[in-house]
Amino acid sequence: MSTPNPPPGAFDSALDSALDRAFGHPSGLLGRVGGRLMSRANAATERRLVALARLEPDETVLVVGPGPGIGLDAASRVAGKTIGVEPSPEMRALCHERCGDRAELRSGTAAATGSLDSSVDAVLSVNNVQLWDDRAAGFAELFRVLRPGGRLLLSAHEKWLPIPRHALAAEVTAAGFTDLQTWTWEPPGFATLAAQLRARKP
Repeated sequence: MSTPNPPPGAFDSALDSALDRAFGHPSGLLGRVGGRLMSRANAATERRLVALARLEPDETVLVVGPGPGIGLDAASRVAGKTIGVEPSPEMRALCHERCGDRAELRSGTAAATGSLDSSVDAVLSVNNVQLWDDRAAGFAELFRVLRPGGRLLLSAHEKWLPIPRHALAAEVTAAGFTDLQTWTWEPPGFATLAAQLRARKP
């Protein structure tokens, strides 16, 4: 008996679904495997963004989409209070393994952080903005939770950005941020070129 051919695009669809479960919206075994891979691939960029933030011991930092928690861990060793907002239970578990009680973990997104108005000194996000369902809502939320003078630092693989880097910068400006700077950075190893952005809440 012959086996019917799969419909056109079936393999592509299955691959896209697997990649999403591993990296986009980590879940299950694939999510845990993806988290381990991300912790290696993104480590240099995560630590670089924490260094650029110049966190102080009396500051509160919010990490949006910390994934397996490399940047969250680095921030928690400098800032007075560190909060990670992550929708994936698998990634929150990895963050807890890595950070213990040094970081507060919440289920949430860029558009729903669970933070009070003007309660955060810095917001960091690495390779997450391309997953936001509504970037305008995300930037508005981050603007809301930052204190006046607070800073936003964002990094993402440039080739995976949904829009060009300068268009993304324009969205940040439209949300009310000022003193905006954007550049590219080539991480060590085999990681792809990163688009990076820094801005302040006036």
